[in-house]
Amino acid sequence: MYKLVVLTDPDTADGFRLAGVDVAVAESEDVARKQLNSLLDDEASGIIAVNEKMMAAIDERTQRKIDSIYRPIVISLPIKEQLEMGEDHRAYLARLIRRAIGFDITLRRG
Repeated sequence: MYKLVVLTDPDTADGFRLAGVDVAVAESEDVARKQLNSLLDDEASGIIAVNEKMMAAIDERTQRKIDSIYRPIVISLPIKEQLEMGEDHRAYLARLIRRAIGFDITLRRG
């Protein structure tokens, strides 16, 4: 059976541990890049959820690897600071959807 692993910073790691999730903690974006590459090569990894800030810092080679493999699935976790910085919530959601499915979707109230 494959496992879910969350790659995140030390501040949010305990919350994921309390939820029963395997956690990989990275103190910096450089450490996160190395850990992500290690998790990508781990046969037990099924889904890797990466802190959005760390995901933004990965290199192009790793991104190409993520795009070319079917497992593990790598997803980006929104971070609280991003939501509090005043970014328009619709723009933020649209950006997350575009990254996940590869298409722009306009969100409107109906």
